[in-house]
Amino acid sequence: MSSIHQHKGITQAETLPPPTAASIKRVKEGIAAAGDRAVRDTIAETLNRLEEINHEHPEPRGKSWLRRLVMRFFIHTLFQVRVEHSQRVANQASILAVNHLHHIDPLVLLADLPTQPYYYILGDARTLYNKWWKRFILNFAGGVIPLVRVWKEELAVITAAQAGQQDLVELATAIEQNVPTGENIHTLRQIERIVLGILTRGDGMVLFPEGRLGTTEGKLHLPLKRGIVIYALRAGVPIIPISLIGTHDLYLRKKLTIRFGEPLHFPPTTRPKRQEIDEALEALQDAMLALLPTDYQEPEGPKLFRYFLNHMFW
Repeated sequence: MSSIHQHKGITQAETLPPPTAASIKRVKEGIAAAGDRAVRDTIAETLNRLEEINHEHPEPRGKSWLRRLVMRFFIHTLFQVRVEHSQRVANQASILAVNHLHHIDPLVLLADLPTQPYYYILGDARTLYNKWWKRFILNFAGGVIPLVRVWKEELAVITAAQAGQQDLVELATAIEQNVPTGENIHTLRQIERIVLGILTRGDGMVLFPEGRLGTTEGKLHLPLKRGIVIYALRAGVPIIPISLIGTHDLYLRKKLTIRFGEPLHFPPTTRPKRQEIDEALEALQDAMLALLPTDYQEPEGPKLFRYFLNHMFW
């Protein structure tokens, strides 16, 4: 067990569910994706292309109306989507702060977001690029910033191995040897330059401040990540809280809701102080919680294609 060190992504305050057969299968797929040259090359090429924004070489991107048309046809064919208070999204640079329940969430949003400004989404790279058809679709759709990070399923395997579960030691070692943590300083600074460049030129960002998938409708995984408010303070743009309702458990023609909150405005500053960050984060947390349902109940009745729709974007 000495080969399995304490992972930086694990905190004493965080409780991870024990590994299951399904989560172990996903971990093995994640390790394979981390070692896939096509995935690594796509991540590097995408980040380098996006960084050209800061050098006055705009990223070639698909037309936003066409992206929305394709996503809208896809999502609205599968589900019934209700949009509440979409007029709260202004035609200006902003950050959309969204709760996160399923890997399909970004596509649900892109299907109903305005076409202007052009919105970029910060998403998990291995989930986005682990299959050829995903790489094909995202190459067409554009607007994705791949984020490399360790999954909660992987952290659960490492935690179980540290606790003495010998059958997971080999898998935990493979995770630590092959999966980037996302804590590389060069990559973090590159992501920061890309995001601030996007906001500075008047485009928008969609961010999931929980930093991971939630497990329960109507709940947030707290505390929220501080990066979202740091971006907003430094770029001088508002944050618009959004609640996604119903996406945790999917099936054909399920009713989903996108609920937009009032924009949050903060005094811009190039060097945000700790108090400013904390106050902005608390305001965002309160606003997101206020949008979530307090009495959500999963609908009863037939749930066609439930397994397929819940796993097709893993």
